[in-house]
Amino acid sequence: MAPLSRDTLRDTVTDAILMVAPEADLEALRPGRPWREQLEIDSFDFLNILVDLEKRLGVSVPERDYHELETLEGLLDYLERRLAA
Repeated sequence: MAPLSRDTLRDTVTDAILMVAPEADLEALRPGRPWREQLEIDSFDFLNILVDLEKRLGVSVPERDYHELETLEGLLDYLERRLAA
């Protein structure tokens, strides 16, 4: 599988978030701020998003790495690194 572009990865993450929280306004996210807090995503929904991303991308995120996913950019960076490995 060819590496995903950052834009394609962002679209994949956006789709996964919208599957769980269809009312989420991703355009209103402020960079550098926790996306879960801004979108009011609880831990159950967060886990559902990660499960969806694992299905789509084949990347599982261990709990010890959750702190790296705090911002949307952090989540994208993390997924890029894991997909490149």
